[in-house]
Amino acid sequence: MEKVAIDDVDIETNPMDVHSIRRPVSDALGFSDFAMNYFELEPGESFSGGLHTHHDQEEVFYVQEGTATFDMEEGEVTVDEDEVIRFAPGDFQHGYNDTDERVVGFAFGAPKSKHDWDQIESILYCQDCEDEVGHGLELTDDGAFRLTCTECGNSFTP
Repeated sequence: MEKVAIDDVDIETNPMDVHSIRRPVSDALGFSDFAMNYFELEPGESFSGGLHTHHDQEEVFYVQEGTATFDMEEGEVTVDEDEVIRFAPGDFQHGYNDTDERVVGFAFGAPKSKHDWDQIESILYCQDCEDEVGHGLELTDDGAFRLTCTECGNSFTP
């Protein structure tokens, strides 16, 4: 049995500085079969760095407080307090706070507690292709993200 208070879980933020509070509960308790992260998003902050998918994980977001907006390939949807949204592996999404109030929520991923970096794909503008296309993601040795265009191979670190 393991137990922890959310406030006792160390804050670990995204290397792209898109949120100020992310607490990886699954790391604190040593989860192996699913991921659980607690977020507090101030206005303008997001759960992740942009429109992306996990090819190896489904993701579920529970909004405990406030209203989060999720961009998807099909459009946009809002998720209000006490609502849950699920994205299957391969579904592109980007969740963020575009209100004037704080958003508090949890992100869950399965079937593993950690996704494989090579199974994440982001949709970004490529300066070489001059179009919004898929980019692979990897974590560099210094903890930054490196994005590589799946069309032309152009790489950059945001």
